[in-house]
Amino acid sequence: MADSIVIVEGLHKSFGDTHALQGLNLTVPRGTVCGVLGPNGAGKTTAIRILATLCDPDAGYATISGFDVVRQSGKVRARIGLAGQYAAVDEKLTGRGNLRMFGRLFHLSRTRAYQRADELLERFDLLEAADRQVAGYSGGMRRRLDLITSLILRPDVLFLDEPTTGLDPRSRGEIWDSVRELVADGTTVLLTTQYLDEADQLADDIAIIDHGRVIATGTPDELKATIGDRLDIVLEEPNSFHAAATVVEAHTGADAAATGSDRLSVALPGGFRLADIVRELDRAGIAAADVSLRRPTLDEVFLRLTDHKERVS
Repeated sequence: MADSIVIVEGLHKSFGDTHALQGLNLTVPRGTVCGVLGPNGAGKTTAIRILATLCDPDAGYATISGFDVVRQSGKVRARIGLAGQYAAVDEKLTGRGNLRMFGRLFHLSRTRAYQRADELLERFDLLEAADRQVAGYSGGMRRRLDLITSLILRPDVLFLDEPTTGLDPRSRGEIWDSVRELVADGTTVLLTTQYLDEADQLADDIAIIDHGRVIATGTPDELKATIGDRLDIVLEEPNSFHAAATVVEAHTGADAAATGSDRLSVALPGGFRLADIVRELDRAGIAAADVSLRRPTLDEVFLRLTDHKERVS
């Protein structure tokens, strides 16, 4: 774990009778994006709050850049940044004014606060809007401004809590590009998101939390590989769905899921060939308009691992 900038060992946290964390373990390599995913109530928000020194664990420990988040919280705070789900900038100030204000709040000298504001505005392509009131910014511009306010002190670790919630695709892409730039410069990012495609795009590694524990870790591709390829079948006749599902389930031993009135999908176990499935359907007199294999999505991995039917958040 010599290159791990975040180390979490056996974290426990309860709120009354609710056990939010029950022995959470996590390591995050320096200069990477770690996607922290989990269903509602899984414990991910509590874990981030502890790492950000906003609350203390009941047991276990965590370090950031080698500093204990409880005993050395002041040193930890000097090395982290936090951007929440909603922009925390002042709408009555300009973009430049917001950054200068935050620089002074972070105890930079007046000269250095002004310099740092200009550096960040230029780097993140906000110079043209720098002297406009933030109230006139688009949602994407506000989120970018909020993101860069957390970078004024050049944090070792940046916590991003659902950074693109409510943004249009273009604005989401701009935030993704900004995150990639940060990581290229050596910043480590812990990302929570309700959009699994976002984790797929940005995360080097993903930790899935459920019932207060990390239940799976790995790269997006490694996690997808744990549940095998998906077999998708489009039927020519919707009324043959149940017959097709019966054939596929009998042949593969896996449960078929409906993805439409004329479509079904199944996690295909190893050792099965596409041609074998097509042959079995043909023998049963079931006409398929299309049969294809694909890698599972992170949504499917998430639902399989957590056994929850709700959307990740």
